[in-house]
Amino acid sequence: MSQKRSYKQYPPEFKEEAVALVTEQGYAVPEAAKSLRIATNLLYRWKARPAKVITAEELHFYRRAKALFKASRNSLGSRELVKKLNEEDVRVTRHRVRMVMQQLGLKVTQRMAYRVTTKRKHSDRVADNLLNQQFNPVGMNQVWVGDVTYLKTGEGWMYYLAIVMDLYSRRIVGWAIDKRMTTSLISRAMIKAYNLRQPPIGLVFHSYRGSQFTSKAFATLLKGYDIRASMGDVGACWDNAVVERFFGSLKHDWLFKVHQPTRTHIKEDVAAYMKYYNLDRLHSTNGDLSPVEYEKLAN
Repeated sequence: MSQKRSYKQYPPEFKEEAVALVTEQGYAVPEAAKSLRIATNLLYRWKARPAKVITAEELHFYRRAKALFKASRNSLGSRELVKKLNEEDVRVTRHRVRMVMQQLGLKVTQRMAYRVTTKRKHSDRVADNLLNQQFNPVGMNQVWVGDVTYLKTGEGWMYYLAIVMDLYSRRIVGWAIDKRMTTSLISRAMIKAYNLRQPPIGLVFHSYRGSQFTSKAFATLLKGYDIRASMGDVGACWDNAVVERFFGSLKHDWLFKVHQPTRTHIKEDVAAYMKYYNLDRLHSTNGDLSPVEYEKLAN
C-alpha cells in the first residue's frame, strides 16, 4: 500500500517574495529558486498563475508579525502579538493575527524548567513574612523580591543566576551569575540593584528561606542599606510566584530556544534577555506595557 505523498505548504507572503525576485529584481527563475531552496517548477507555477494581490499594508503586517515573533524567540502568542503590532500602528484584530500566525507557521514553543532550593543553617535568623502574597505595591522601590535558579549549558549545570525584581513594575533591577550558588552571588545582585535605584529607607526585600538569603553576611548587607528583610513561610510556594514566573519566561521563552554550548554563551544570552524583558516584553499587570515604559508613566 503506497503512502500518501505530502507537500510542503508555503505562505502567500513567501510566494509573493519569490516571484518578486524574478519580476522586480531581475533574477532568472532557476537562480531565484536555487537561492530560496525551492523547486524550479514551483516558482514557474507561482509566476504564471494570477497571484492574490497583497497590499503594501498587508505585506508590512506579515513582515512585522514574523520579525516580532522571531525577536521573542517564538514565545509571543496571538494576544501579545496584537499588542506589539498595535504599538507600531499596525491595526489588526486578534482573529486576523491568529489566522496569519497559522499561515506563516508561527507556533509558540515551550519547554520544562528546573528549580533550585537550598536549606538554611538552623543558627541563621529567618525574617518575618512582610509580603504575604501582596504582589502589587503602589510605587517603585517599595518591595523588591529575589531568587536563584539553575542555568544549564552544554558544559552541564555550571551556572546560577540571582535576580532582584521591583514588584511595582516587574523590572529586573539587579542580577548576577556565577558557577557557585553562594551568598556572594545574591549579594552582587543586591549591590547592583541598590546602586541602580538608590531606594529610600524602609524598602522590603522578599525571598525564600535559602541558606544564602538567611546568612549573616547577607543580613548585614541589607541592614547597611536600611532594607527590611522578608521571607516566605515554610511550604508557601506562591510567596515568590512572580519571580518563578520570570524564571519560567527566561527559560521557556528564551534560553531553551537555542543551544547553550558554554557558560560564556549563556551569560551573554541572559544579558540579552534582561534587556528584552525590561524594555520590550509586555505585562498585563502593567496595563500591557514593558517594565521600563510603566515606570516612565509613573514618573
